[in-house]
Amino acid sequence: MERVKMVSRKERKKSKKLWIKIPLVIILVLLLGGGGYAYSIYSNAKNTVNDKMHDPVEAIDTEATKVKIKDVEPLNILLLGVDERDNDKGRSDAMMVLSLDPKNKEMQLVSIPRDTRTAIAGKGFDDKINHAYAFGGSDMAVTTVENFLAINLDYYVRMNMEGLEELVDQLGTITVYNDITWNDGKYDFGFGPTEMDGDKTMHFVRMRKQDPDGDFGRTKRQRQVIQGIVNKGASVASVPKINGVIDVLGNNMATNMDFDDMKQLLSDYRDTTKKFADYQMKGTGTMIDGIYYLMVSDEEVEKVRGMIDG
Repeated sequence: MERVKMVSRKERKKSKKLWIKIPLVIILVLLLGGGGYAYSIYSNAKNTVNDKMHDPVEAIDTEATKVKIKDVEPLNILLLGVDERDNDKGRSDAMMVLSLDPKNKEMQLVSIPRDTRTAIAGKGFDDKINHAYAFGGSDMAVTTVENFLAINLDYYVRMNMEGLEELVDQLGTITVYNDITWNDGKYDFGFGPTEMDGDKTMHFVRMRKQDPDGDFGRTKRQRQVIQGIVNKGASVASVPKINGVIDVLGNNMATNMDFDDMKQLLSDYRDTTKKFADYQMKGTGTMIDGIYYLMVSDEEVEKVRGMIDG
């Protein structure tokens, strides 16, 4: 049975807003910079987003989405955290649907467990939902999630988790609050505030077997790391490093948003953070041909579909 860990309201609000902050973090330079230097950074950010990060997919009608964002209508965004390494396309470690409702000033995040068994779009067979990315990239992941939940997605944001190491090293170090202790043979992770460079950060997010919460605990540590990056990146001391941060994001992030979309999200959808809710889909673990899957009932899918469609 999938374990669902209860967290405080304060912790949920703090951690679950991260995915919307990460693709927009480069916009912070508009507030932190000044004069010609700020313009230089702004120009670099715009070019990086439009030339390196912007990656449309066939599954999403970009023109229809632009009409929706212009009219400030509700949006659904698929968030993919992908573990890609050399010579390995990777799988999506994290799959979440972020729904923004500007009229009611609400934001909702639904987490889809990566072991969820469902039909893989265009393949004609069932498999773990996170394998959709391995089979067909962001396009197939988008279509598979749309089919699974019977919803429409307006944007996707994909982040390569390998890029976290470069990002942390670019910033120097980050600090997170560790709530379990362990040693992985290279690093000791003690209880409480933990300062980490890039390499230690990757050991922190990848540990799973020593965590009593398994994949749920691993996902939580990924969110903690992203929070640490946002906190460090937003500090005034990090302003001289912004161009380096932008370059790292350009090499490790992809989205069908362009720079103008990001600016409009930041201005017209910012109030959605005033009311936040999160939910993790539930299911029952089972073994099929020696492979573990999470079986999600039709009733659970219908429940989540109603939550997203309102």
